[in-house]
Amino acid sequence: MAIFDDREQAYEKKFAHDEKLDFVVEARLSKLFGLWAAEKLGLSGADALTYANDVVSANLEEPGFNDILRKVRKDFDEKNIEISDHVMEVEIERCLCEAKKQISEGK
Repeated sequence: MAIFDDREQAYEKKFAHDEKLDFVVEARLSKLFGLWAAEKLGLSGADALTYANDVVSANLEEPGFNDILRKVRKDFDEKNIEISDHVMEVEIERCLCEAKKQISEGK
């Protein structure tokens, strides 16, 4: 029975680690996407970082990335910035790849 208990504990630890890693990657993606959007909005420096942090906070509203897409779409529309939903979705994918890369490199 000890072997099964050890296996179960190892599986639970791996699951917890994977969940934490997913959360970190998603937060990094949100920040990268927020910085990209901030640049499109004409923000820089501390203003861009504040905006990116707002995007990270918006991502906590629901699973997936629809919440940050909605936030950025609203902000783009308010400033009459014409960037399609498709371009934003492609940027999300690019940010996801970059976030995974940064996390795996320990950045």
